[in-house]
Amino acid sequence: MPGAVIIGAGPGIGRSVALRFAREAMPVALIARNGTTVDDVAKAVSALGVPAASLTADVADEAALRTALDEAAGQFGLPNVVVYNAAIIRADAPGDLPASEHLHTWAVNVIGALTAAAHLAPAMARRGNGTFIITGGMPSPDPRYVSLSLGKAGVRTLVTLLDQEYGPSGVHVATVTVAGPVAPGTNFDPDDIAEHYWRLHTQARHEWERETLYAGLLRRTMA
Repeated sequence: MPGAVIIGAGPGIGRSVALRFAREAMPVALIARNGTTVDDVAKAVSALGVPAASLTADVADEAALRTALDEAAGQFGLPNVVVYNAAIIRADAPGDLPASEHLHTWAVNVIGALTAAAHLAPAMARRGNGTFIITGGMPSPDPRYVSLSLGKAGVRTLVTLLDQEYGPSGVHVATVTVAGPVAPGTNFDPDDIAEHYWRLHTQARHEWERETLYAGLLRRTMA
């Protein structure tokens, strides 16, 4: 049975999204760089009585990511939904990072999502349906978070491009832009945020949103 692929399936949003889809009896393939982290989430999914695949890959390594995606499809079939939740989040001011660090951060925050989409979205489009969601952030650029601001701006543009390419064939491409620090029990509780991933996945085509801005208790949407 086709299910969900969660890339960046660590604690926080990745775990909550995985469990949210698992509660709908969808098999979940989990991909993260750290094997212990992804195994912990897989155990939580399995505890719900839902099949889980635990896979490891560095999203900045194109070959490794593509191999993990093939393994996920081999176990559960072409996914109904793909969530790209990998990111490097840190504070850095203009000039703090060398070019090599900016390039690596861009590779994780943006290019990994492009690789995943290029690997899976064409087949989803041929099938005529599917959902591809990228976790966004930084709705406004912040000079205290230069690499993250650049990456999240890239995510927003990437979602627009993927929507133009695959949307007409039935693939819903969207981003959940989280406008604050994620922590359980706060206005940015990952379980609350995860509900919007499920909502985007289940939207009728005439209701599709390309971006959901989650600002704690306030949320606005942009078509």
